[in-house]
Amino acid sequence: MESQTWQIVLTFSLMSTESICKRLFRILMTATYAIEGFIPFCSHQIWYRIIKPKREEFGKLPLLCLHGGPGVPHDYLEPLEAVAETGRSVIFYDQLGCGNSDRPNDPNLYSIDLFKKELVTVRKALNLEQIHLFGQSWGGCLALEHALSQATGLVSLILASTPASVQQFATEAYGLMNDLPAEVQQIIRKHEAEGTTQSPEYKKAMELFNYSFLCRLDPWPSCLTKAYSKVGTEFRGIGKIIDWNIENRLFEIVAPTLLLSGFYDEVTPACVGIVNKGISGSQWVLFENSSHMPHLEETERFLQVLDEFLHSVEENKD
Repeated sequence: MESQTWQIVLTFSLMSTESICKRLFRILMTATYAIEGFIPFCSHQIWYRIIKPKREEFGKLPLLCLHGGPGVPHDYLEPLEAVAETGRSVIFYDQLGCGNSDRPNDPNLYSIDLFKKELVTVRKALNLEQIHLFGQSWGGCLALEHALSQATGLVSLILASTPASVQQFATEAYGLMNDLPAEVQQIIRKHEAEGTTQSPEYKKAMELFNYSFLCRLDPWPSCLTKAYSKVGTEFRGIGKIIDWNIENRLFEIVAPTLLLSGFYDEVTPACVGIVNKGISGSQWVLFENSSHMPHLEETERFLQVLDEFLHSVEENKD
């Protein structure tokens, strides 16, 4: 400990006063802390987590993050916590039925309308009057629903790997199986046709699909495996939302919009292209070395693109 102290003293003694001030300022600006709690909703509890900078920079509005699935909790979005180091708060919450939130086992409770109301409740409880809204996959679908509900205070939308039609997504994703070995395709189709998707053989075959089109990192980051260890079961997968389609309403979106997706994404470029064409003025960044999780697969560039977009929106905000 003593030698470490002398090293620090020596380092600063060799620096100019200006350099010391700059380094101390950077340390201060990147310091963050977390606040966690619960919000009452429909007789249940919604868990939230806020990452706050020690010094919030004036004019930097909070980023509210919506996880995907449906039913895959916030944990895999962990790299977005780093956004707080730029001087803005970052908020996460686990949607009802998964993660750290209550998990009522009433399948009739869950619907898209429920999660729209939940989002409104979270914003009101946390006094999020003006926000940038980030949604990943299904979370992006929910963000679009929120925007189309004429929600106020929506400064920008960031849609990561988000389709405008779940049916189109399912068709495109199923077509990606043609890139897998023939025997793997046969196993997947066989078990899906027979309704035996809990089979170890099916799960092993789907691993190859997931490592190709969901997250190409091997091994998967701990935050992603943690999220999948806490998935919900009552409102899980696309079956519950297969008929969701807002393609003919995209023109109604007026908030500045950033689209982010991967070249190998299960939400294919064809899906994201529809969103890009439908939302006037939307920007689209395609990550060439990523699949469905560019925030994990190309984290540094992802965060840079996101920060530049947020800065640009705020710089041009009335």
